[in-house]
Amino acid sequence: MNEYAPQGTGAPALGDGTRAVRAGLPEAVKNEPPLPGPVFAAHFHLPGDVEGPYAYGRDTNPTWTLLERAIGELEAPGEDVHTIVFASGMAAVSAVLLSQAHTGDTVVLPDDGYQALPLLREQLEAYGIHVRTAPTGDDAQLAALDGARLLWIETPSNPGLDVCDVRRLVDAAHAGRTLVAVDNTLATPLGQRPLELGADFSVASGTKGLTGHGDVLLGYVVCRDPELAARVRRWRKIVGAIPGPMEAWLAHRSLATIQLRAQRQWANALAVAEALTHWTDVSGLRYPGLPTDRSHKTAARQMRGFGSVVSFTLPDRAHAERFMAALRLVEDATSFGGVRSTAERRGRWGGDAVPEGFIRFSAGAEDTEDLVADVLRALDHAGARG
Repeated sequence: MNEYAPQGTGAPALGDGTRAVRAGLPEAVKNEPPLPGPVFAAHFHLPGDVEGPYAYGRDTNPTWTLLERAIGELEAPGEDVHTIVFASGMAAVSAVLLSQAHTGDTVVLPDDGYQALPLLREQLEAYGIHVRTAPTGDDAQLAALDGARLLWIETPSNPGLDVCDVRRLVDAAHAGRTLVAVDNTLATPLGQRPLELGADFSVASGTKGLTGHGDVLLGYVVCRDPELAARVRRWRKIVGAIPGPMEAWLAHRSLATIQLRAQRQWANALAVAEALTHWTDVSGLRYPGLPTDRSHKTAARQMRGFGSVVSFTLPDRAHAERFMAALRLVEDATSFGGVRSTAERRGRWGGDAVPEGFIRFSAGAEDTEDLVADVLRALDHAGARG
């Protein structure tokens, strides 16, 4: 892991694990907990003039403040950034797009990204915003940038795991005064830092690897520019897409273990991917951490870790369903990034352009040998014919 030395402090470099366990904590107060409990409040005492940070629970909350500070420290260590937390990842995605683009503007989306993006495209077009799409791979979005207000990047893409060159796209976009937002859900701040790569916004679903336990819905936006952040924050106020204080507290609690979780999950994902390379029933294997993956060189330049998700295709739907049914350590679920491994036959949703036998697999924190053995046993069972 890279280390970070706070600028101008003369302090020794801090590793990601050290930063994670300390991120967002308030100054120590005698007889108080290191991480204060969630603040449940719809309103705050406010005599006289409206001043101070807390007035009404839809606008601000002390529990959000600590979490937002923590996420900012992970996404942009040592920098002065603005973080806004949301009730879900899609609330964060929508807030960026709908707060920055207006009728007559053009936005560029990936056509191979998260399956809810087509729904968002319909809404953007209903508001008179023009939408262009292009694949993530081969930096194809470059060809769609002319005159755009905002470029939305998802790298690695979900579920196909293509990777684009963020710096190259950012440079081209900024040359045309186009804003750039990067969906950092799959990589997490430990695996990739979009703001360091020049993006204007880093956006993610904290539901996934950031919190990692499959028990919290959360989203966030981080950016440097206070005016851009103010627009996003205003959008949150208007639509009320706020996280509950318990969810925010659980998310902050979970950040302390993000490095431990990520290191095991990334190692497990690579081990599963390597094992799959030897299996004849498997095709279309993608994992950016594999040296043989077509995106590996680009990913290695801009990522600090390659994520927990592996994708591959089995011969047909029935084969994939036999594989899923035979797994014992892997939950059949539609999320990813958790400490318990999950997988699904992605085609069951009908929203992704993937084959019927396509599997999205998210490696958890199980012992590597146990997880790989379970996957190979399930593959063997799926290939057998009664």
